[in-house]
Amino acid sequence: MKVLVTGSAGRVGSFVARQLLAAGHQVRGFDLRSAAIEDADFEEVVGAFDDREAATRACERADAVLHLGAFMSWLASDRDRLFHANVDGTRVVLEAAAAAKVGRFVFASSGEVYPENRPAFQPITEDHPKEPLSPYGLTKLIGEELVMFQGRVSSMETVILRFSHTQNADELLDPESFFSGPRFFLRPKIRQQEAFGNKAAAELLRAAGPGRPALVLTRNEDGRPFRMHITDTRDMAKGVLLALTHPEAAGGVFNLGATDPVDFAEVLPVMADRIGLPLVTVDLPGAGVWYHTSNQRIREMLGFEPEWPIMRMLDEAVKAWTTRQA
Repeated sequence: MKVLVTGSAGRVGSFVARQLLAAGHQVRGFDLRSAAIEDADFEEVVGAFDDREAATRACERADAVLHLGAFMSWLASDRDRLFHANVDGTRVVLEAAAAAKVGRFVFASSGEVYPENRPAFQPITEDHPKEPLSPYGLTKLIGEELVMFQGRVSSMETVILRFSHTQNADELLDPESFFSGPRFFLRPKIRQQEAFGNKAAAELLRAAGPGRPALVLTRNEDGRPFRMHITDTRDMAKGVLLALTHPEAAGGVFNLGATDPVDFAEVLPVMADRIGLPLVTVDLPGAGVWYHTSNQRIREMLGFEPEWPIMRMLDEAVKAWTTRQA
């Protein structure tokens, strides 16, 4: 099979591309930068998703498209770029795929199409109202509508995967990680809140500092610890490949992620103990992050079973931390 992987230089896309190559498929990458994959069965188109000429070249003779690429940002200054990449880009790639008679199109959406911070019910299933609270989530919801439209008006099979938050295990304890740094480490968390303009939160965090690097257990204004899904890249890739090949996936919408959410109050003390950093607890203004998303549909219909729960990921993260400190 010849498979186009968009976002081929990204975390999930590059891993999926290598998995496909190892399985004997031909792979074409499509991203703004090279994936730097050296394999006789790999080629790539470097360009923007909303560039029609590049998208046409990328989809040419493809049997399937895994549209995993997107632009992620929660900054107001990035709003135009979000819509260009995630809405216009998805539309252009879809139209190029349909024109190329692609058989199946798998779209990486996001759990942010739900109001994750204010769910109507939990666990959040695929039938939960789609009411995004972020511009990023809105672009993904519009992308879903574009995918479903193309599925109605062409012969192309479509699959929508609502991605959980994804991390490589070795990123969990990396203070420089874009996501895990400010999620678990105090100083990166302060910098993040300052960038968001949340001065009150930044001051609360700064006041809790012990004067040296530390981990931070964040809770909401009522003292409830944060809870969210964090899924290993390897498990996400497994779900993507099932969506590519499983006959029951066609036309489906699936939450893709870990079975159990991560309770920060349980995980942070273990992290602190394993790497020997102090742990501070800070209650931040607002309702905080606290959600549980169901993956029951993809487990029952496609046989998806995650293999990398958070504590198993943490074992690898500690090894990576130890190596960085040596």
